[in-house]
This record gives sequence, structure tokens and C-alpha cells, in this order.
Amino acid sequence: MTYTTNFLKSQPSTEKPKQEEETLISEEDDEFLSSLPKEKGWRTPHLFLFQGFWCQPKEIRAIISTQNHFKAQDSDVVLATIPKSGTTWLKALTFAIVNRNKFSVQPDNHHHPLLTHNPHELVPFLEYKLYADCNRLPDLSLLPSPRLVATHVPFGALPSSTKTSKCKIVYICRNPFDTFVSIWHYLNKVRPESLGPLPIEEAFDMYCRGVIGYGPYWDHMLGYWRESLETPNKVLFLKYEDMKVAERNQLKKLGEFLGFPFTEEEEKEGRIQDISSLCSFQNMKDLEVNKKGKGAISGFENKDLFRKAEIGDWMNYFTPSMFERLSNVMEEKLEGSGLKLTAC
Repeated sequence: MTYTTNFLKSQPSTEKPKQEEETLISEEDDEFLSSLPKEKGWRTPHLFLFQGFWCQPKEIRAIISTQNHFKAQDSDVVLATIPKSGTTWLKALTFAIVNRNKFSVQPDNHHHPLLTHNPHELVPFLEYKLYADCNRLPDLSLLPSPRLVATHVPFGALPSSTKTSKCKIVYICRNPFDTFVSIWHYLNKVRPESLGPLPIEEAFDMYCRGVIGYGPYWDHMLGYWRESLETPNKVLFLKYEDMKVAERNQLKKLGEFLGFPFTEEEEKEGRIQDISSLCSFQNMKDLEVNKKGKGAISGFENKDLFRKAEIGDWMNYFTPSMFERLSNVMEEKLEGSGLKLTAC
């Protein structure tokens, strides 16, 4: 069985010429943006405080469009993440689990969609792909069922239908130390030359103050964490580190939650391991589709989505004072929540 992404081809392209990408929206001429608090941005001149979290101008427009128009179905799956916390991996794993009866995950299947498509093509972002063009609404009837979509927005900013429907929400978070290093590397790669490089010291200060796209990250995590405690059949909260250390058990949990549990026969036949191997970081990174081309997310290079995916890489960048500051911030912000995050 072949897989097509006609549903994406029908969507407006989000790839922009470099100059237009750098300019984005004329902030000074936008009355709405001028009414919002703003700070220096990581990839754009400014970030704006919108609905309690920090956003880039184009993202705000797309989020508003998503909130106004996206109607979740009971069978939908929404993958929610903080940027650079395992988003690409979660998309690949979820797609493989949900569609394993359509597309064999056995090693001898050389035609699996994940071998020829970037995971972001198979599980499109609401704000970066489907609703990126505010002047044109997507035809979601073209999305394969069950519909798999993704978002970076906090729980409170999700379209109301995702909360009132029976759709499933899967959230993954990563320890804030590695997340910072990963996002700093990534945004420096895609940061316009006109803005110059963002020194790690300056970026770290912004991060600790919560001034980061979709941040503060502690609010982002706590929103989904609390919902997962209140409605565990609705929201599944996963930790990146748990996925890396005990992937088999975590994949069983994910399959069960999504309504696609692994049978005893599948377990004996090694289907969980097949999915793990197919979606492994090294396998994904080595695929031609992920080494070349761009556009899986906006107009960025696909290869920039894959760096190290290691636990504890932050130790190569943090000074003792940086570790102490972020540790104190997270201890204060997560106090009493029951959410425990480890640095390594």
C-alpha cells in the first residue's frame, strides 16, 4: 500500500523568500500586535505575550485561525509538545503505531511512509501547516483517518473542540536543561542573518525568564500535567527521558492510550521493537528525505530537525551558575505540582 500526502499538497505553501521570512509582519503597523507586551525574540525581532504565552507574529495569526476554525473529531489524536522536546520522534512513533495494520513495520517493508516522508509531513502542525495561511482554510476531509495533528500551544490555547470532544491528546516533555540547549542550537540555525547570532548567555537569561516561544515552559508543562491528572483517559503525559530509557513499556502505554494496543502475538513477533527501530533517531537522521530538502516545517531545512537526541548533553554547555539558576527556577515553578523532572 502506498501513502500520499495529497492533503498537504492541497494546503498553501508556507515557504517564503528569505527577505519576507525575515520581515514577517510589520509590527509597527499592526494595531493588535502593538497592544501586546513584547520582548526581544529568538528568531524574529520580537516575541509577543499572547493569551499568557510568548509567540511570534505569524504564529499568533495562525493560532487564532486554528482556535476559530478547527473542529476536533472524537477519533482525532493531537500531539502537543514544547519545541525541541521530542516532537519529531513522537510524531513518527504515533504514526507507526496507529497505522501499523495499514503499513507493516517489519524491517523487510521498504515502502513504509516514514522511509519516504518526514514525520512532520505525516502529522502536520495546526499552526505551522494546516492553518499557517490565515486567508485560506484547509480541507481537513483529506486527512487520513484517524486524523493525527500536532501543536506547540499550551493547553489553555487549544481549540475548544479538542477539550469538548473525545479526541486524545498526547503530550511529551523533556528536561528543561537539554531542551534549552536543543532550542538554542536550532534557532541559531534558522535565525535570520540580519539579527545576528544569539549568544548562549543572553538566550539562557531569556529562557529562565520564560521569554521563549510558547513559554514560559514551566506553565506549558504544568497545563498538560494537571489535565493528565484530572482526565487521564483524555490526556497522556509522557517524559522524553522515560521514553529513551524504557521505550518498550512507554510504547505499550502509548498504544493502549491511543486505542491501538499491542496484542500478545504482536509482542512475541517483535512489533514493538520494529517500531522502535524504524523510528529511532539514527534511522530517521540517516534517511535521504530527512537529510535533504526543506519545508516539513515552514521553509526550514529538514536536516536541522535532527541533532543529537541525547540525554545530558546540557553538561557540555552549562556553567555551574547556569545549572544552579535553572534548577532553582524549576524547583520554584513546579513546587507542589507533583511533576518531577531530572536533569539527566
